[in-house]
Amino acid sequence: MKNIVVVGTGFSGAVIARKIAEELDLPVKVIEKRRHIAGNMYDEMDENGILVQKYGPHVIVTNRWLVIEYLMQYSEMFKHIVKELSFIDGKYVRLPFNFETVQQLVGERHAENLIAKFRKEYCGRDRVPVLELVNNPDPDISAYGNLLFEKAYRPYCAKQWDVPVDSLDKSIMDRVPMAMSYDERYMNKDFQFLPKYGFTALFNNMLNHPNISISLNDDALNHITLDSDNNKIFFDGEELDLLVYTGALDELFNMKYGELPYRSLNIQYEWFDKEQVYPEKIISFPQADGYTRKTEYKFMMYDNSKAKGSVIATEYPTAYVKGEELAPFYPVITDDTKKRHNMYCEEAKRYKNLFYCGRLADFRYYNMDDCILHAFEVFEEIKNYINKNGKTGGVER
Repeated sequence: MKNIVVVGTGFSGAVIARKIAEELDLPVKVIEKRRHIAGNMYDEMDENGILVQKYGPHVIVTNRWLVIEYLMQYSEMFKHIVKELSFIDGKYVRLPFNFETVQQLVGERHAENLIAKFRKEYCGRDRVPVLELVNNPDPDISAYGNLLFEKAYRPYCAKQWDVPVDSLDKSIMDRVPMAMSYDERYMNKDFQFLPKYGFTALFNNMLNHPNISISLNDDALNHITLDSDNNKIFFDGEELDLLVYTGALDELFNMKYGELPYRSLNIQYEWFDKEQVYPEKIISFPQADGYTRKTEYKFMMYDNSKAKGSVIATEYPTAYVKGEELAPFYPVITDDTKKRHNMYCEEAKRYKNLFYCGRLADFRYYNMDDCILHAFEVFEEIKNYINKNGKTGGVER
């Protein structure tokens, strides 16, 4: 195979491109629409000596050590436990909502009985989705679930997704369950790490291979043509042996079945001449007007000793409009949009040499470890396909 194109340099595209280049010893052309590699994990040092993640905070959290071990090939990693707070009714409370939060929201006297009920009802369970609390037959548990839902989940989701909360897929609503303990970790994952020198440096190393060529600030859709009559894919008029696509499927197929909605973020930065601005590095603001989260990146660095002051990034959710500057972040997953995405998946099956994966292409709200693990799986499918069709002389069709 001589003509292999990978679209996108986020984890999905970068992992697969490296594996094709290294394990299969085949040339890969990688196309990236943005001016930089690393997708939404891109970070850069600002003028204050602070490493800023330009598309929101990312930490590798996983129960699979092999994910961390894989990334260690391309960067030194350091432990970084994710802890967050939420600003509700004028005070900071622990996030994930846990037994400490119960005391903070209802007071110690009422918390005693409620925590006892939680321990009995959910014995042996580490985390419980808030909707499960809401629907619990016990009136006290249900009332507390509704308190969390109305004060935190509903207003946050209204800003984040801009669709009725009841229409959102359960996978979205279950992303931040309540901890049935005093566990302060935002996610109950065994291994939590960051790359020592940042994500961009990690991706630079991952994509640094003699079989990989990269074209930045280049929209692959300006080069790709789909021949639906013969189920062939062309790049600049030349037939492709293999296409790995990590973008939105509706764009690849020219909106044939309608648009798939994604949400974006307008992130504003403000510098403070202070050592620390907020009591925690990441804070959600469900009740604030317009914005959802603030991140103090100085405290996500391996070494911030040379940092001057502190930078706060404030996230304002907004619609993703195709063709405009803001990047797509989150798929808006509802019953209707899942059906529409499935239609594009069926269309993609017509092209045997097309492989797609990633948060955009799969229309799934992946965590980074899930994204990496899924890229491993897709690579195995690609390897089987290449072995079947031969490494040289084109593809049998």
